[in-house]
Amino acid sequence: MEHIVFLTGRLAQASLTRVLAGIEAAPFTWEVREIGLQVAALMTTDLIRRRVAAPVSSEGKGEGEGRRADRIIVPGRCRGDVEALSVHYGIPVERGPQELKDLPRHFDRAAQPVELDAYEVSIFAEIVDAPRLSVAQIIDRAERLAADGANVIDLGCLPETRFDHLAESVQALKAAGFQVSVDSSDSNELLRGGKAGADYLLSLTLDTLWIADEVAATPVLIPRVPADEASLHEAVAQLQRRGRAFLADSILDPIPFGLTASIVRYHRLRERFADAPIMLGIGNLTELTEADTSGINAVLFGIAAELNVAAVLTTQVSQHARRAVCEADWARRIMHAASRNGTLPKGMSDALMTVHAKHPFPDTPEEIEEIAAQVKDPNFRVQVSPRGLHVYNRDGLRLGQGAFELWPQLKLHDDADHAFYMGVELARAEIAWQLGKRYVQDQPLDWGCAAPRATEDLARWCAPGTTMKAARSNAAEPR
Repeated sequence: MEHIVFLTGRLAQASLTRVLAGIEAAPFTWEVREIGLQVAALMTTDLIRRRVAAPVSSEGKGEGEGRRADRIIVPGRCRGDVEALSVHYGIPVERGPQELKDLPRHFDRAAQPVELDAYEVSIFAEIVDAPRLSVAQIIDRAERLAADGANVIDLGCLPETRFDHLAESVQALKAAGFQVSVDSSDSNELLRGGKAGADYLLSLTLDTLWIADEVAATPVLIPRVPADEASLHEAVAQLQRRGRAFLADSILDPIPFGLTASIVRYHRLRERFADAPIMLGIGNLTELTEADTSGINAVLFGIAAELNVAAVLTTQVSQHARRAVCEADWARRIMHAASRNGTLPKGMSDALMTVHAKHPFPDTPEEIEEIAAQVKDPNFRVQVSPRGLHVYNRDGLRLGQGAFELWPQLKLHDDADHAFYMGVELARAEIAWQLGKRYVQDQPLDWGCAAPRATEDLARWCAPGTTMKAARSNAAEPR
């Protein structure tokens, strides 16, 4: 059985030991080694190289006492080159999770990795106002949509709006390497788009199937009206008899105007045509429901996975849906992995957990109090528990449920830079506590795929040694 040495600081040693002892049926033996510094977050690889002798062997009180180490796990916030440490010691050296309470899940994920690089659903991303944009603007929009995960750029035509540069736009997109669809209710626009080289035409009914005979583009078939399933089924049957490629779309209706009935229509379409490629238009849900679109996309792509949908059509018009394509890309990968592995869509990625965290509060108030009682320096630590915000240093522990409640207790009125830093940290901690998100001092909140990962360095506003990050940056040999 593998033997792992976990390196840590004095404040975290007891907690780390308890966590490791609580891992049921661990596939390894372990020991905890405190390397002579107070705070594990201040650890660096250079410090480890100086303080931890090689080869590493067991000296602690863990289950594997007396055994040579097969692997070293360092704190998740340890800075430096762990690969160089691996070479130095001749055994793998890895970073653990940033919170030691996440170690059980860390090893569970490591034992059962889930790849999210595969998917089966193509994303059609519609530029709904294409006639009002220049060709250059359309190309720019297409590049951003493709970067978010779009496979096909859909040019949305507008009723009673001239699109004189439609053919030029299609040709420019094709020249730039994009797959293109043209979305219009005007037969002439569909013909122009198809003759210009569009890959897909949205959308043809049983009455306009003749357009498919005029161009090479793959038609997307829809019913005459959403409830007219017979017309869609007949259009599908005709193109199947011709051996012609197509996509079939039963039309997903918004809430509360027939959503459930439309899902049933898709189910009947799949039962009737077991192998027919289906398109699911999801904009009626993401755009017309004022709710976080990450959850809506997760559910819709779960439905898509069960129906074996080939493509979805989505939009990013409403401000609350501005990440719809990126969310769709994550959702299709997660749901594909769940379907392929026959598992629930859990524990694969936090990308769609944009508002809440699955495990927001890793430490209990009692554990925070225990650590706070050991602190002997003036640096403020900020942690969040179900009870609220905990701020502590050598002068004691303060507990509150908001920044304004805690601020007067910090007495930073004569230190403007540090006051600014603590104000931002307390505001972040308050948001995390209110929403149920994970908070880590000196790090931005994680909003999943809803926002780019922030990289700001708030510690630059602080005097040396007043935060974990500043102390680590300014102390060659932290205590």
